[in-house]
Formats: sequence, C-alpha cells, structure tokens
Amino acid sequence: MTAVEGFVGSLARSDAARDLDRSVSCRLTDLGHVVQGRLARGSVRDMAAVPDSPAVPKADIRLTMSSDDLLAMTAGRLSFGPAWAAGRVKLEAGLRDMLRLRSLL
Repeated sequence: MTAVEGFVGSLARSDAARDLDRSVSCRLTDLGHVVQGRLARGSVRDMAAVPDSPAVPKADIRLTMSSDDLLAMTAGRLSFGPAWAAGRVKLEAGLRDMLRLRSLL
C-alpha cells in the first residue's frame, strides 16, 4: 500500500496531473488486488485495496503491473517509460488524460 501511495503520489504531484480530479486504480496482477483512490489537487486520497474481480469499478486512470515492478519503480530501480514500453506496466486512461500525462512516458 505504501508503494502504491508513493508511486501514485508522485504522479499526483507532477505538473501534468496538478489540476486533475480523477479516480485512479492500480491492479497488482500477482497479488490479485486492486488499489483504488482519487487523484485530486496534487495529492492522492482515499486509497484502499480490494480483491480483484469483475465487480471492481473502472477508474478514470488505470495502472496494471506486478508488485515487484511497483516496488522497483518506487525504489528508483525501474523507470516508468521503459517499463511501459516493454509491457511490464499498463496505463489506461481517456485520450484527454493520456495527453496530459504523456510527459511521464
């Protein structure tokens, strides 16, 4: 949970996400959980982990990765851009959000 909050928190503090008010989720494929929260006003709020299932509502910004890749990115051993390009991290969002977040890629 700390790693997700750190990673999403750094996303929230970026200039690209400064004015966003969106739901965000991070699906951890190897743990079978989804961490959900809200990215608003430069911070992340209401983070909670729930078991992964089809009933989990879709967030506006959705990340999918393994817990090992999340920890590596949080520790600075793995960069988002190369991980995304290699298919280790998946980012799904609306076109407008993707254009705003492109600087992170």
